[in-house]
Amino acid sequence: MYKSFVKRILDIILSVLALIILSPVFIIAIILVRIKLGSPVFFKQARPGKNEKIFYIYKFRTMTDQKDANGNLLPDEIRLTKFGQFLRSTSIDELPELFNILKGDMSVVGPRPLLVQYLDRYNEEQRHRHDVKPGLTGLAQINGRNGISWEEKFKYDLEYIKNITFIGDCKIILQTVIKVFQRTGISSATSVTMEEFKGNK
Repeated sequence: MYKSFVKRILDIILSVLALIILSPVFIIAIILVRIKLGSPVFFKQARPGKNEKIFYIYKFRTMTDQKDANGNLLPDEIRLTKFGQFLRSTSIDELPELFNILKGDMSVVGPRPLLVQYLDRYNEEQRHRHDVKPGLTGLAQINGRNGISWEEKFKYDLEYIKNITFIGDCKIILQTVIKVFQRTGISSATSVTMEEFKGNK
């Protein structure tokens, strides 16, 4: 009952409340991103959702469009500005995903939606992370976010899928708020965000 109906109602209520409460932050972010990073303000990217159905995730952009002499984009660590780092460390860049939740592409809690090119790199067990809608936050996010290995992330994703409960989601949401204020686990040890998942050994 919770997974099939109540969870969706909770997603709608929480995303609407968050958009109302955080609307001043949203508006300020739009203005500052436009001034500091230019247009477009929003970053759009295809991601696999439930049952691997592709949707477009929305975020505030955090990087410039700097290119080399050949017209190729410079590495992420160069294009990611201090302002962009601030948006990521405070999770403000994730706020537009609230619209993804309202649309039904995502849930408040669930495995984070990863890149489309990772789909053929999962093993049979890891593919089960797509049995549910991806989330704005999840069990992996409150247990290290980008500071833990891919294996640990997938372990937490599968653990969550096997034990989805109202109380469990409430605990994850509460701990997410705490983590946002702590601003930890934003980057991995080898990347400004998380190193590429290249498949299993």
